[in-house]
Amino acid sequence: MAELRHSTAAAVAARSSNSPAKRDSDASAASSPFASTSARGRGGDDGDDGKDAHRSSPLLPHHHHHHKRPTLPSPLRSLLALEDPRSPSVSSSSYRISLAILAFLLLAAIFSATSVWSRLNAPYLCQKDGITLHCPETKEPPSLWENPRAATTSWKPCAERRSNEPSDVPSENETSGYIFIHAEGGLNQQRIAICNAVAIAKIMKATLILPVLKQDQIWKDQTKFEDIFDVDHFIDYLKDDVRIVRDIPDWFTEKDELFTSIKRTVKNIPKYASAQFYIDNVLPRIKEKKIMSIKPFVDRLGYDNVPMEINRLRCRVNYHALKFLPDIEEMADKLAARMRNRTGSINPYMALHLRFEKGMVGLSFCDFAGTREEKEMMAAYRQKEWPRRYKNGSHLWPLALQKRKEGRCPLEPGEIAVILRALGYTRGTQIYVASGQVYGGKNRMAPLRNMFPNLVTKEELASAAEMAPFRKHVTSLAALDFLVCLKSDVFVMTHGGNFAKLIMGARRYSGRHRLKSIKPDKGLMSKSLGDPSMGWASFSDDVVITHQTRAGLPEPTFPNYDLWENPLTPCMCSATA
Repeated sequence: MAELRHSTAAAVAARSSNSPAKRDSDASAASSPFASTSARGRGGDDGDDGKDAHRSSPLLPHHHHHHKRPTLPSPLRSLLALEDPRSPSVSSSSYRISLAILAFLLLAAIFSATSVWSRLNAPYLCQKDGITLHCPETKEPPSLWENPRAATTSWKPCAERRSNEPSDVPSENETSGYIFIHAEGGLNQQRIAICNAVAIAKIMKATLILPVLKQDQIWKDQTKFEDIFDVDHFIDYLKDDVRIVRDIPDWFTEKDELFTSIKRTVKNIPKYASAQFYIDNVLPRIKEKKIMSIKPFVDRLGYDNVPMEINRLRCRVNYHALKFLPDIEEMADKLAARMRNRTGSINPYMALHLRFEKGMVGLSFCDFAGTREEKEMMAAYRQKEWPRRYKNGSHLWPLALQKRKEGRCPLEPGEIAVILRALGYTRGTQIYVASGQVYGGKNRMAPLRNMFPNLVTKEELASAAEMAPFRKHVTSLAALDFLVCLKSDVFVMTHGGNFAKLIMGARRYSGRHRLKSIKPDKGLMSKSLGDPSMGWASFSDDVVITHQTRAGLPEPTFPNYDLWENPLTPCMCSATA
């Protein structure tokens, strides 16, 4: 009601004025937030009209008639067209235009300031100093070393034979025949091949000859099964599932044929073949020839097209039957203990599987930061190693961009460093690195090592004398990395591969899913790290939220999803059951 009375008084005062200029001046004084003292002074000379004009201002307290309003300097008032130094009157239209311009400039200034701040605070501008990368420190969250969602699940391993399961292993006289396989590739690919060999022997009720670990062009290793695994435990543990013999039977005199003769080899088995395929196409030949070799044998058995009990058997082989030799287990325990005592007291440690070897970088056909000379050398390497894929190289750039957008490129050491910092891991984090020779050497590793200086390998944790017995076989060194990563408080992978998925699966199966096993969302990282308008706080929040569901909890297996990384559906059961 007070405002209504004040407005009415102002209107009466305006109508009582005989001068149009006076009315314009009074109206301007009543409506402008920048009302001048001189205007009030002129209104005051008119007696009551001046008092009414003063009372009608909405910016002034009504109970203090003597209160002085703040004034702007005369030059600024002239600039804003609130006061014309040449005339006592002010044009209301000029005022409106000036106010609109002022509002526009103010909004533009706010937008520009926000944009500049965002760019200065963008994640990829983590204050790079030479080859050193400095990202903002983050507060260590309480769930840094624990899986934040572990309490929502309750699973236990249940792949072992049940106590009431009868043995259905055929005797030597009743066996369908003997199968022999070469387990190719590195240690972890060989491990998967061994599990699959036991499974197909079970499917065909055949006898399995102890697999041979085959040397290949990459690993160049002559390791035998007994050099890495406990053979006695392997055979004894599976005695009620499959009949396994150490060597080719003595009555078979043509042993060389298993390695050279096509008559003794089953070929052209499709990848991820079904159990029925083996029964229909392989079993008849084994019954006919008695002993047959199967090659190649990489990924030659499916997952969702075999009986559930066969998948349980594969888990049984992987998690229970295949044990490393005692000296490998003991050395791995020492390395893990040293990682936990590097600070003088018990501390957690992270294991980082860093996939950035020259072969991995080349095979990915992704583009990475580097000098012109490095890019030319990589192009020549790819053309030599993969000429059919390389062709003339003209199609590779758009292909590389597409792969990076889809998250199919290996993470560089600097990229994984930024992700770990965003997750909350600090400079003091103890990190065990399992990797081959990193492409780009020390310069490529510098951003990661400078941000996380407590970065060590097995060679830095153990003396040369301690490591000497394991240098005889590349697979022994890989076994040490496997076990130290398995025992870690947090495991982080940077790219796919058998090593990473076997570690993820083993940690889930053994109950270590309560600890973190982080599988970075490389697609999200590619998008975020390339966004110049995203600030560090927003980036960090996105990383944390996204990886809450990528921390290694067991998940129901879906079609075509191999059980090595996620063994829940066939090999685990509810802990409350």
